[in-house]
Amino acid sequence: MKTFVTGGSGVVGRAVIQHLVAEGFEVVALARSPEAAETVSALGADAASGDLDDFGKLVESMRGAELVFHIAGLNALCLRDPTPLYRVNVDGTRTVLRAAAAARVRRVVHTSSAVTIGEPRGTFATEDTPHRGWFLSHYEHSKFDAEQVALGERLGVEVVAVNPSSVQGPGRATGTGRLFLAALQGKLPFVPNTRFSIVDIDDCARGHLLAATHGTPGQRYLLSGFTVTTREAFRLLETAASLPVKARRLPKPLLKMAGRAGDLLPGAQRPFCTEMARVIGFGHAYDGSRAVRELGLTYRPAEATIRRTVDWFRSEGLLPDSI
Repeated sequence: MKTFVTGGSGVVGRAVIQHLVAEGFEVVALARSPEAAETVSALGADAASGDLDDFGKLVESMRGAELVFHIAGLNALCLRDPTPLYRVNVDGTRTVLRAAAAARVRRVVHTSSAVTIGEPRGTFATEDTPHRGWFLSHYEHSKFDAEQVALGERLGVEVVAVNPSSVQGPGRATGTGRLFLAALQGKLPFVPNTRFSIVDIDDCARGHLLAATHGTPGQRYLLSGFTVTTREAFRLLETAASLPVKARRLPKPLLKMAGRAGDLLPGAQRPFCTEMARVIGFGHAYDGSRAVRELGLTYRPAEATIRRTVDWFRSEGLLPDSI
């Protein structure tokens, strides 16, 4: 079966392509640059040069495909101008869906995000949790709008959404992974007391494939293996790395002050800002059990994911044996 993948050179996209190729699928992957084309080709996919706004190229590349995995997206905080988030995440999704319809694709698996749930503070959220009615960040807003487009368009294409929580494991040193790495390197003197949900990169990829074969059209599936507090995560890191993690708790008022100070920094994207402080301080907890019940997905234990992450840090020279 021919499949078409957007975002194939990213962390999640690479893992999905690896699983598709291992299952014997013929994979064509959109590539925005020569470097992206080299990456997807090395994974066993055929590279199709183009971008999310190139409707004609998308239709041409999708022809003959039964499945499309729309994984491409922009994940960023603290942008001075958030317009690119909406252009890539919302407009790009609309173009991909319309191209899929024109190419007579049977099903699209749309990579959304757990943040689209928009749960109230302190909630252990499911796919059916009512939205709080406001957004923590422009990224969250753009992914919410993109999901509305994906599940709301009536174009004759089956659409299933998967909503990963923080994706961690080999290949990921950004987002929560950057926090883990900084803690192990001794570069994190202060840390906010919060909680977050994590899904192993391999479990996330398998969730995509299972959604393609077993997902109900119009449905969304949270992909989330476990939830930990900052303190619990650091204990897991210490055990996996055999290294101490020393970081003092950062009170939320100071977190907010740091965010406001970051707002004053120059540049198109600041390293820290009020938006990021708000996201971190809010915290998230997601229930990924619907994917277990309806898709047949299984999750790795938290200890296994953290150990895989630490081992990858070391293999990449990002983490020494001792500090």
